[in-house]
Amino acid sequence: MKMNRHYDELKASYLFVEINHKIAAFQETHPDQEIIRLGIGDVTQPLAKCVVEAMHAAVDEMGTKAGFHGYGPEQGYGFLKDAIQGYYAGRGTKIESDEIFISDGAKSDLANVLGLFDTDNTVLVPDPVYPTYVDDNVTDGRKIVYAKTSQENGFLAMPDESVKADIIYICSPNNPTGAAYTREQLAQWVAYAKANNAIILYDAAYECFVSDEHLARSIFEVEGARECAIEICSFSKIAGFTGTRCGYTVVPRELERDGMSLNKLWLRRQTTKFNGVPYIVQRGAAAVFTESGMKEIQANLDYYRQNAKVLADMLDECGVWYCGGKNSPYIWLRCPGEMKSWEFFDWLLENCGVVGTPGVGFGECGEGYFRLTAFGDAEKTKVAAARIKAAIQALNK
Repeated sequence: MKMNRHYDELKASYLFVEINHKIAAFQETHPDQEIIRLGIGDVTQPLAKCVVEAMHAAVDEMGTKAGFHGYGPEQGYGFLKDAIQGYYAGRGTKIESDEIFISDGAKSDLANVLGLFDTDNTVLVPDPVYPTYVDDNVTDGRKIVYAKTSQENGFLAMPDESVKADIIYICSPNNPTGAAYTREQLAQWVAYAKANNAIILYDAAYECFVSDEHLARSIFEVEGARECAIEICSFSKIAGFTGTRCGYTVVPRELERDGMSLNKLWLRRQTTKFNGVPYIVQRGAAAVFTESGMKEIQANLDYYRQNAKVLADMLDECGVWYCGGKNSPYIWLRCPGEMKSWEFFDWLLENCGVVGTPGVGFGECGEGYFRLTAFGDAEKTKVAAARIKAAIQALNK
């Protein structure tokens, strides 16, 4: 028996374990202190009423002989694929129904899609980065190169012709930095991918937060992207499905490499290794795209946008540099007083009773930066902002 020794190459998953240890230690010595958590990227608002009603109706349907559904199409039911197709069309982007594949979430597809590619490929990921991009490829044994980002370039990686890669990860709006690409910037990545015969894996999980018309919500808004990109999206943030699990991946028909159609390969992969998302969940997901559904969903998104504004306004008043927040649920800030990421974590917990995420946990380029999330409770977010403002102002005196 031989094991996959590449798992030994993974860095210890210490980030959130260390955070929880620090919180527990703080609570022991400050039992009466209320701790406000603005670190995790999980949503807090309940599912929209229309989604719940659709799922209830689907459950009732499943309880009848005529309405029972067993195994469904692995690539997703037509009613949901058509709804997604309409969602794109409403923004002027055309995709075909057979290019849409329903899944149990973006995280799964980001890993599973790698099965289409040989391990003898070089992968390009930005730094800082969503850790799963790295871990998925380390465990497969692929070579990874990093596109360094910084405050100077707005934490947006751009192509470097001296670096050659076969698989490129782009997340926009970005997790953890909240930075988002314009169509013109994405066009440069499309040109790079085509010149290098590379594939872009475009993580659009947070596209619903984009309100600036100059920013892209889909890579397929860029000419030529259909020949070099796969788009992966999720219902987790647009509809609060983090615990309900549903997402989708768009693989264009035009996308071919080494004489093989990636659309057909992905269809074969899904029909072989996946049994599909439950009918009940897909009915709930389809309700998101109804007229009433979009109104309810926008109300939830506006709730988080207001939280982001509260945090952003506070940082503006304190003169702290940040990006994100305006087209993203994440705010990526420069640690005050030139503190290191973990140093600021400790300072924030001790002085404010607020928990965020140290930027260095997302990569070396995250050192000295910190992530706050807008997915918290509105009133607690206001309290946290007031505490942070007072503490920073005292620090600057």
